[in-house]
Parts: sequence; structure tokens; C-alpha cells
Amino acid sequence: MGNPLLTFWKNLFDPDDEDRRARRATLRVAAASSAQAEATIFLVLRRMRAPLIVLIVIFAVSVLGLTVIPGQDVDGRPTRMGFFDAFYFMSYTASTIGFGELPDPFTYNQRMWVTISIYLTVIGWAYAVGSLLALLQDRAFRSALSLQHFSRKVSRLREPFVLVAGYGRTGELLGHSLDRLGRRIVVLDHDGERIDGLELDSYHADVPGLTADARDPGHLAVAGLDHPSCEAVVALTDDEEANLTIVMAAALLRPELPVIARVTSRALAERMDAFGSPSLVNPFDRFGDHLRLALRAPSSYQLLTWLESGPGGELPARGSPPRDGRWVICGYGRLGRELSADLRAEGLEVSIVDPAPEDDGTPGLRVGDGTDPWVLAQEDLDRAVGLVAGTDNDTTNLSLVAAARRSRPSLFLVARQNRPASAPLFAAMDIDALLVPSELIAHEVYAQLSTPLLWRFVREMPERGDAWAAGVVDRLTAVCGTRLQAMWKVRLTRREAPALEQRLAGGSLRLGDLLRNPENRDEPLSAVTLVVLRDGESTLAPDDDFVLRAGDELLLAGRPSARRALGTALFVESVLEYVVSGRRVPSSWIWRKLTSEPAPPG
Repeated sequence: MGNPLLTFWKNLFDPDDEDRRARRATLRVAAASSAQAEATIFLVLRRMRAPLIVLIVIFAVSVLGLTVIPGQDVDGRPTRMGFFDAFYFMSYTASTIGFGELPDPFTYNQRMWVTISIYLTVIGWAYAVGSLLALLQDRAFRSALSLQHFSRKVSRLREPFVLVAGYGRTGELLGHSLDRLGRRIVVLDHDGERIDGLELDSYHADVPGLTADARDPGHLAVAGLDHPSCEAVVALTDDEEANLTIVMAAALLRPELPVIARVTSRALAERMDAFGSPSLVNPFDRFGDHLRLALRAPSSYQLLTWLESGPGGELPARGSPPRDGRWVICGYGRLGRELSADLRAEGLEVSIVDPAPEDDGTPGLRVGDGTDPWVLAQEDLDRAVGLVAGTDNDTTNLSLVAAARRSRPSLFLVARQNRPASAPLFAAMDIDALLVPSELIAHEVYAQLSTPLLWRFVREMPERGDAWAAGVVDRLTAVCGTRLQAMWKVRLTRREAPALEQRLAGGSLRLGDLLRNPENRDEPLSAVTLVVLRDGESTLAPDDDFVLRAGDELLLAGRPSARRALGTALFVESVLEYVVSGRRVPSSWIWRKLTSEPAPPG
């Protein structure tokens, strides 16, 4: 097939090529969405067609009458107004400017016609202005206008961005965390008030937002699903069926994009897994894993929650949950099922209280209202070591915590907060472990999107033991205090660390020599290396004797001043020389020539 045009069409429509079919589907969706975004001008023309026709007819009839009705000049001779003069006169008369009678004074017939024309144009303008105001108030027009404006802003993005579907509390927390890292986001949500709130949020960069149904692939395409700068898709809506649809659309239209979705149903999670390899975040399952980690290794749990909170996060208190004894779980919903399974996996005895539980043969299940003192008394709290208030009602959970604390103050209390407005009440209760699903999901997604190295550290860190985690916490608090500072990644390549090229080739550069203050090398930088990734193998929290090699990727946490100082050493050879060896080398060519030793006579 020698014709290049025929070759192009064959490649585009070949039914045996899955990748081409996916690209073709993406092109069709993008084309349909672009047509929808450009529909504003056609909507204006359709709605304003009748008023414009009325104005044009009135104007044409008025001009024609002025040219037909005879007048007279200053000498009393009959004359007729030319077409251009009539058009000029009606232009400034109909627009209410009014220069006067040109070129000659009008006769009574002409003035009568002008009077009629004035009233007709007033009626025409009133009709047109009223139609225009009605159009501006029309919901379809405003929707089309916002869609066009949103599409234009997304198409102009040149830096990588994350497409966030669902801007509830979780999306808001995630958006601000990514914004602090300098990452761009594009938002879709069905609630117009949430999108309007984007204008009031204190983002450093403009955040394009659209009120639309994220289940529509056309809206996803307009939001940048087919944009080359889109680097990830996050489905955070409160409708898990919608999240499934978003996962399906992203997997079929952009299979190379990473997708992260919120899900609490195991059945829907299995259906999502059928479409590529999405990263699924189940807040109840993850909280159960966190509780198990807190039981086994409190320091590891403290380090995990601190790092997942992102820059600016406060160091959480290191708890001491009981490792033996009986637990009482109030509420046998999705959270209760996950926690009961996790606690039993740790070898703990579990009792469950629920007003209307499903009888699935679960041992220790009791029917009753946990807020009833008699029901709690039946559970014999004197023998219990922990209580979980895990219902989907914040008032009930607060009542359970208060009743349990009154019965036995030493109980380890776990509670679930469902609404953001209840945060001050739960904070006042001083609960040992609090589940806020929106915050847990936001922290989990942030850990995956901020940098893969952080996600790798979070996943591998619990295996290192509690004593090791306590040491890392001590090192971080020594440089950051109790508030987590900056986190950044460094690649030891020729492009990102040109000053290190020769030393890395020699294999003699140690991590501790690099992390020194360029102002005074006797002082270490206020930074801790969390991970070093080399050839797919990670080294967590290496010591100062760790030897660096070309191509290593480092994840560091510390103060912003340390980040700037390290960046200077990576690019300026004279600074690197002082940091590593303590020898000061002039930075410019002139100073190197002036300070160089003269050659020996010879």
C-alpha cells in the first residue's frame, strides 16, 4: 500500500489493533466534547435570532422610508435623502446618540416617519435586551459558557496535572496538599457549590473546575483525560458506582495513566480490578491495617501517619494500645467487619454490638443499642481493653465514647468521625485512635501521588521494626521539630546533579559527606534521607557511610533551607568541593587563575 493517505486510514481503522482502537475512541470522545464546548456561540445565535431579525427589519424599514419620503433643501426645492445619509441618520438615532437633522432640515412628513421609527427602535431594543438578559440567566447558556471557559483553561495547561473527580472533603485536602508541592489539579464535581468554592480556596495556582457528571466520558475528556500533560486520574466521588465508571473510562481511553479510586465495597473493588491495575483505597480496610500496626509497633504507626500527613503535618502522639484482652465493637457495618477481622487476626477476642446486624454466623455478635448502659454492662467492660465506636452516626459514636469512658476510664477508645463539622467535638473527647475516612483517603492518595519513593517507604517501613521507626522519628524531630517540613526527591544524574559526576564515577562519595552545610561543613544539613532507590532496590533511612552511585534516587525530608543548600552543592563544583573535602576552590575562572600557584622554574 504505497499511498500514505490510505496507509493512515488503514492504521486508524484497523479493527485488529487494540491500541489504535483505544486511540480512535479517545479521538471520538474528544471531538464530541470539543463540539459541546464550542456550542456557546450557536446557542447565542439561536436564542437571539428573533430579536436580531426584528431589529434588522425595523432598521431597514426606517432607512427605506427616509429614502422614499421627499424633503426639501434650504431654498425650498424638493430633494430626497440618499441611502448613506439615511443609514447614517438611523445609526445615531436608533443608538440614542442623536446628532441632529442631516443634511437638511426635515419636513413634517419626514419628522413623522422619524418619530414612528424612534418608537419602533425602542421596542426593538427592549425586545433584544430582554432576550439577552433572559439568555444570560438561562441555565443551559451558563453551563455551555462555563464548559467553554473550562475547556479553554485546561487546553492551555502545559505543566503536568492530576485530574480529580469529586471535590468533597477528601478532594479538598488532596488538592491543597498537592498545591503545596507545586502540583496542578483539574477538578470535576456534580455539586456547583463545591466548584464555586474553588475560587475562594487559597490555591497558589489557578484550579480549573467544572460542574459536571464525572461518569460521562465526554466530561472526562474535556477535563483533560486525553491531554498529554495529564499524569494521573483520581476518583474520589461519594458514589462508588461513579468511581467504577471513571476507572473504566480511564482504563479504556488512557490505559497508560495511573488511576486511584476510592472504594469501600469488596464487590466493586473486584470489578475495578478487572480494568487495568488501579490503585484502590478502602479507608476501612486501611484503618484496620493501621490499627494492627499500632498494636504491634506504635512507633511505626506514628511515623506512618506523620509522613502521610504531608509537609506541615504535626507529629502525632505515640500511643500505647493494649496488645492483649477483649475488644468491643459497636456497629457492624463496613468498618466493624474490617476491624473485627483484623483484631481476630491479631489473636484478640472481639465482641460486636449492633441494633440490627446481619446474621452471618459471626461469633460474639449481640443485638442491641450500644448507647444503652444496660447493653454495655452486658458486655462486661471491666474485662475489655478497647472499644470501637464505629457507627455511621457521629452523635451515636460520641455517646458511645462518653458512656464507655464513664464506665471504665482506662479503655483504649477508637471512634469514627463521619462529618467534618463534628471535628471539634471529637477533638474535645481526646480519643486514642480516630478514623476520619476523608483524611485517611487524602493522605493515602497523597503518598502515592507526591512521589513513588514516599509510597515505597510507607509500604516497606513496617517491616523494619518498631525500634528502627522510633530512631527515624527521633532523627526527623531533630531536624524538623514536631512539624514536618519540606519533602523532595533528588536524582543523581548528569542533568540533575552535574557537579557529582566525577565523584560518583569514582565510587567514593558518601551520603554523610554530601549532606553538609555549604557555609560551615562541620554542621550537617537539616535533612534526613528516607529512601535511596538503586536499580529497583530500596534502602530505607541509610546512614552517613552509605556510598552513593550514579543514577541513585533519594527522598529527603527536612527544612527548606537544607533543600536549597543541597541544590547548590549538586550544581556548583566549588561548593561541592568544600562540602566534601573542606577545601575552598574559587568558583570563577579568573579567580582560579589568580590564586593558582606559579609553575616551578625549569
